[in-house]
Amino acid sequence: MFPSLPRSPDTKVPKVANWAVIGIFVVLLFSFVAQARDFLMPVTLALLLFFVFVPFRRLMERWGLGAGLTATIVSLGLVIALAVIGLLVSGPVSRLIDNAPQIGARLEYRMSEIRQNFAGIERAAKKIDEITGGGKTAPDDDPANADSARSRPASPVSDVMSTVTGTVTSVPAPGTPQPPDQHIQVEVTPAPASSTLGSLMDLGPAVLSQIIFTLFLLFFMISSGDLLYLKIVQSFDRMRDKRAAYLALREIEDRLGAYLGSITLINAGLGVAIGLAMWAWGMPSPVLFGLIGFLLNFIPYIGAVCGVAIASVVGLFVFDDLFTPLMVAATYLALTAIEGQLVTPYFVSRKLQLNTVVVFLTVALWAWLWSVLGMIVAVPLLVVIRVLADHIPGLEKFGNFLAGEHPPALADEDEEEARELVDAAEETDNLEEAKAATQQFSTTGR
Repeated sequence: MFPSLPRSPDTKVPKVANWAVIGIFVVLLFSFVAQARDFLMPVTLALLLFFVFVPFRRLMERWGLGAGLTATIVSLGLVIALAVIGLLVSGPVSRLIDNAPQIGARLEYRMSEIRQNFAGIERAAKKIDEITGGGKTAPDDDPANADSARSRPASPVSDVMSTVTGTVTSVPAPGTPQPPDQHIQVEVTPAPASSTLGSLMDLGPAVLSQIIFTLFLLFFMISSGDLLYLKIVQSFDRMRDKRAAYLALREIEDRLGAYLGSITLINAGLGVAIGLAMWAWGMPSPVLFGLIGFLLNFIPYIGAVCGVAIASVVGLFVFDDLFTPLMVAATYLALTAIEGQLVTPYFVSRKLQLNTVVVFLTVALWAWLWSVLGMIVAVPLLVVIRVLADHIPGLEKFGNFLAGEHPPALADEDEEEARELVDAAEETDNLEEAKAATQQFSTTGR
């Protein structure tokens, strides 16, 4: 037992110490989540998919099909979906690999053309530097310094280093006679550079094993029927808590299924629109662009930016001018903007809308922890956390913070009064006016 300082029973632990313990726990928790991602990623994905397919299992049971057969149907369906996606991607990817040298040369040529188009700006910037005194001749460029440098005797070390790629004369040690015609052949073998394709090939087995682990875990969870729900409900003592826990699980599956179902249908429509737009512009492999748009749109904000960047790079490679690639990128951006600003807010229920700032920070956080898959599961996890916050006593305000444009009313605060206070303060220009505008809410006791 660790020794401790004597203190009276009435002595309280300072709050600073409590917050320090909480901070250390949070740091260790994030470190654990990042280090154990190879295990936690498939477990998290299987758990989210389990909540999505639980209503389907209940429907199959009403039709007389057992949980094991339902799990088999779901697993085979996911395998077929992954096989179809792989089949659609395999053709363009194989052509990309075969034409990699030509693509690299073409991109280098296009970049040189772009640099030539901006050569006038570079010359103007250099001229401005010379006028403002920033373009003075460097000491090494001074002719006097150059003559003095040529007149200085070269050191043996510099001779060896300057000719390291060829045949160099050995440097004799002091006092050691050395024949003048003896040479040392030096060969420099560059270290093998790791390519992006090689890195992807190295990640292939790890990704495949995680996919297999996810499918097997999902199969066992669905085939167990309502066992998981039963064990969670049994962990509570009072019947009121048991009912609240079960209703929370049902709400998680309801909101998660509604969110992923709506987003999947919207992304499918967006993928079709992007594929048709790329076909209209004459881009290669429009089907692949549609599939990229469908998959990347599961990642809020960042997915659209990545899609625009991919379309721009391919456009620069395909077309000889700069206007057409710019219009291709603008078309991609316009379609994703229409989807994000008009289609998704209209078709996604208000119950599923979340705080945009929280969504962006959550996506960035999970991207830092789990890379690409973390960005995909970030929003579904946020939906689950919001539902749990609505059902756990003391976390109602946290759930209200996670909500979107129309947050739920809190038990201890009227939503309409809070809206009136904020609207009154928003019409002011400074702090003093805000205090005066909101003073009525405190004086009236609201």
